[in-house]
Amino acid sequence: MKHRKYILDTRPPVVVFFSIVNASAHVQSPASYPADRAAEFKQTPVFSIRLSSCVHMTHVFVYGTLKRGQPNNYRMFKSSNGKAELLASACTTEKYPLIIATKHNIPFLLNLPGQGHRVRGEIYKVDDKMLAFLDDFESCPSMYQRTVVKLEVEEWLGVEEKERLAVGSITEAFVYSTTAYQPDWPSLSSYADYDAYGDHGLEYETRESRERRDSVEEED
Repeated sequence: MKHRKYILDTRPPVVVFFSIVNASAHVQSPASYPADRAAEFKQTPVFSIRLSSCVHMTHVFVYGTLKRGQPNNYRMFKSSNGKAELLASACTTEKYPLIIATKHNIPFLLNLPGQGHRVRGEIYKVDDKMLAFLDDFESCPSMYQRTVVKLEVEEWLGVEEKERLAVGSITEAFVYSTTAYQPDWPSLSSYADYDAYGDHGLEYETRESRERRDSVEEED
């Protein structure tokens, strides 16, 4: 009969603790281990575990130059700005004046519920980095203010079925509207569905175009 030889592994166990704040895992040696066993512990396999952090996403309703087919839509998908995902087309449940103003023909949604038209646009899901970019891009809060608006979903355009917004359902999202407008702006023509290239003849002047023009004027 053959005798089996058993070897008792007396090395200390690996202790793993999870940091909720950093959403990561670390491997540490208990402080109570005797100093003369430190060499044994160094031989213990060390495993590193990293947990994916929970990314906070926010719904934003865009109605102007950030929509599909408009001059600034590319900014929604520029990775350096953050992450954005198109979810649905929608319409405000209340009427608002959507006007075009200033020498640059910028669209403004005036925070005057009950006036104008129900405004059509798109709902995007954005991360905190993109939200911060949009705040800066919209000069919030001096030029625009980010407020909550109620929307009626018109068409689902998203990818994740578990996030599907039913057509006709009411949802909420942030919108960049303004209370900082000139006295005559409420009397300007208002639109239900903004198009920078529409037959209104007030084509939007991009920021790049403004910068080039200002540079030429400075040189002159």
